[in-house]
Amino acid sequence: MERTAYGKINLGLRVLGRRPDGYHEVDMILQSISLADTIAFVPADTFSLETDCPDLPCDDSNLMVKAARAFAQAAGCSAAYHLSCTKRIFLAAGLAGGSTDAAAVLRGLNDLSGRPLDRAGLERLGATIGSDVPFCIYGGTQRGRGRGEQMTVLPAAPLLWLVLVKPRDLGVSTAWVYGQIDKATDREPVDMDGLEKALRQGDRKQLLALMANDLEWVTLRAHPELQALKETIAAQGAEKVLMSGSGPTLFGIFAGRKEAQQAADRLREIERDAQIKIAHTVQEE
Repeated sequence: MERTAYGKINLGLRVLGRRPDGYHEVDMILQSISLADTIAFVPADTFSLETDCPDLPCDDSNLMVKAARAFAQAAGCSAAYHLSCTKRIFLAAGLAGGSTDAAAVLRGLNDLSGRPLDRAGLERLGATIGSDVPFCIYGGTQRGRGRGEQMTVLPAAPLLWLVLVKPRDLGVSTAWVYGQIDKATDREPVDMDGLEKALRQGDRKQLLALMANDLEWVTLRAHPELQALKETIAAQGAEKVLMSGSGPTLFGIFAGRKEAQQAADRLREIERDAQIKIAHTVQEE
């Protein structure tokens, strides 16, 4: 059996402040995209994991391993499968690559075990693994509150063609970015209610106008090369350029597939030290 693990972008992300538990209260709208990993499940005597990515450890630090163990304990079911993960989502990129792989493991093991957990149960279990995992259980277009685990399903976003760009050798610490965001007292509040209204009305123009990410304030100032890259993407005809999550991946939204392909081709000539992929928005699993 195989499961597809879709990446995500943030259509909007607002940080509301630090919580007593040390996490930050957030309000965000997350969107699944077609850039995805694939996880194959093969029955085995014991659980094991392999990937085709040499930079991704397969030990206890991997969220797929944590997900398998959490599912076995919560559902009282065996996780005796060999998992093989084909990676396409950029690593440490703000695209929920680790979280979506963990969510796919939870969905897959749940299906193979006769579905002992319902959607809400899977989302609650996912929240113990990572803040983006509850969204990634079924994906689509959802609004996340709390520390990201309180999900509300929204109407499907319009089809958006994207060019995703990540500097190959640039890594950003999510914890560091959130640690700096409290200093950003002059940032403009993101209109999350306006974004949701635009989605519900199917207003593409208003949606693009209101899309924003609080965390850009930190990441783009810490890495001026990202600000320059954002301007380069915009110069290729993007209707909107935004950072996903804490970065460093930037995505440009283009009018259609043809425009996205042309922009990606030009960017590959300009930005030779960047990972560049074309993707589009997708809906629920």
